[in-house]
Amino acid sequence: MSAVTVWYDSACPLCRREIALMRRLDRDARITFVDLHSGTGCPLDQGAMLARFHASEDGQLLSGAAAFAAMWRQIPRLRWLGRAARNPRVLALLERTYIAFLRIRPRLQGLARRLEGDRA
Repeated sequence: MSAVTVWYDSACPLCRREIALMRRLDRDARITFVDLHSGTGCPLDQGAMLARFHASEDGQLLSGAAAFAAMWRQIPRLRWLGRAARNPRVLALLERTYIAFLRIRPRLQGLARRLEGDRA
């Protein structure tokens, strides 16, 4: 049984790359990765799930930086960052950074799609 469940957007080239990296780092298979486009149930409306990163830890649904921190705590190389995010100030800083990322995400997705097209 995994310790954390992560929902991700397989249609997003950034998400695909990140999840591929997390799968490689998750050597103990402590994370269950669920593709939001797989038809497997979502705990929220699919649109809400696609708008922000979500994870479940200890039965609690988390989003944004808190969800990333839950995932990081399962990966030995990133555990320090996940633990640091238990500090409210650190988590607030990570959340502000995540919100800033969300603003530029569409442009980064477009760039990633163009780069993928160049390799095809």
